Amino acid sequence: MDIPELKKIAVEVRKDIIKMLELAGSGHPGGSLSSVELLVDLYYNHINFNPKNPKAQDRDYFILSKGHVCPVLYAVLARLDCFCCDELCTLRKAGSRLQGHPAADKHLPGIEISTGSLGYGLSIGAGIAKGMKTLKQNNRVYVLMGDGEQQEGSVWEAAMAAPHFKLDNLCAILDYNGLQIDGQVKDILNIDPVADKYKAFGWNVITIDGHNFEQVDNAYIQAKQCKDKPTIIIAKTVKGKGVSFMENVADWHGKAPSKQQAEQAIAEIENNK
Repeated sequence: MDIPELKKIAVEVRKDIIKMLELAGSGHPGGSLSSVELLVDLYYNHINFNPKNPKAQDRDYFILSKGHVCPVLYAVLARLDCFCCDELCTLRKAGSRLQGHPAADKHLPGIEISTGSLGYGLSIGAGIAKGMKTLKQNNRVYVLMGDGEQQEGSVWEAAMAAPHFKLDNLCAILDYNGLQIDGQVKDILNIDPVADKYKAFGWNVITIDGHNFEQVDNAYIQAKQCKDKPTIIIAKTVKGKGVSFMENVADWHGKAPSKQQAEQAIAEIENNK
């Protein structure tokens, strides 16, 4: 799919995120909005995933390690016809398949692993990738992480293991928007120089503008071409991207917009498309 088409989808996904969070009355807009381009390009151009057969043996795996930004994943999956877009309105409702964090036991197409507690998605991804290597299968594994999540020790155990086992079928994506729930990542527990740290562990490191579809697309292509080592795409992003009063504001990590705020946000997203 070409860039103009991807941009149109990104606009609709951002609107979906705002609408479902406003209806839910709770959730996480900041990191959901910062991850839009990363997931839209992955699902429409790169990941081997068939919505009509989501458990196909040859599928690629996607793990949303920062599970609180599930609104962006739900919106993308709905627009791929994994389920009806009307179901997005049930986010965080009792009995809904669209829980506040991905829940594998709800049998929602595209959800491989229940996530929510930060720090273990990369370990799960590395384990799946190692299994695929052992079985000589060509499946790939993609893991989306947050920057605050890099403060978890389990991330670095997986970061050490993946190059050791030459997991070139593993691609980590770091949504580096610089903010976590309590403020700036650099003030709470600085993770920089994060690119150098991954390089030191033996990863193929690609740093990009996470809102530039050309750069995002090229990064996924390069990741597939890399041999004998895993890849991490460090995507510099803006928390709350597309909504002026949410952008770069840590307070919007985990609160839903009011009806009036949602209307303003959707109008801004429409005007900036």
